[in-house]
Amino acid sequence: MKAIKFLSYILIILFLPFCSGAQTESRDKILIVYLSRTTNTKIIAEIIQQKTGGRLIALELEKPYPADYRETVLQVVKENETGYLPPLKTKIDSIQNYEIVFIGFPTWGMKLPPPIKSFLIQYKFKGKKIIPFNTNDGYGIGSSFETVTQLCKNCLVLEGLSLIGGVDENGVPNLSKEQQKRNAKNQVDEWLVKLEIQVK
Repeated sequence: MKAIKFLSYILIILFLPFCSGAQTESRDKILIVYLSRTTNTKIIAEIIQQKTGGRLIALELEKPYPADYRETVLQVVKENETGYLPPLKTKIDSIQNYEIVFIGFPTWGMKLPPPIKSFLIQYKFKGKKIIPFNTNDGYGIGSSFETVTQLCKNCLVLEGLSLIGGVDENGVPNLSKEQQKRNAKNQVDEWLVKLEIQVK
């Protein structure tokens, strides 16, 4: 009997690394890319990273948008009208190794932000699962999720998540507030479970 217990113990010890490795490998195949101006989208991206263990990357431009909000709005309107795609400073190596790519962004002018278009066009996502998530002032996603689907024709675009962000009367990003952050975490949890994404 003691010999059997000892053998079982040895087998468990030998088997654990393989179990752990399989779980780590799954998380290593998740990429979370986000564009954030007021940190609302960043906060959601960080929650997703905490839940999935994926690699988190902030999308940056070679030439950042103006600090002034109105100037940025006017520039984005012009970019959308002309189809201009701003060059990205962010470079992602070995993107072919990821199976699931979360893509986060705010709603700008009821459209997908031009930098996200640059990202989706620059890299090859054939065969990958693309999962959009969005923050907005309460006006919704506009055509942003639809554009993601259009730009990822050879991908499987899963159901996205949209949360109300915006800023309060003092200019502070709403999702920075603890109560709203807790609410956002609950919504992200429910969303990931619905998508059957493995969480920590």
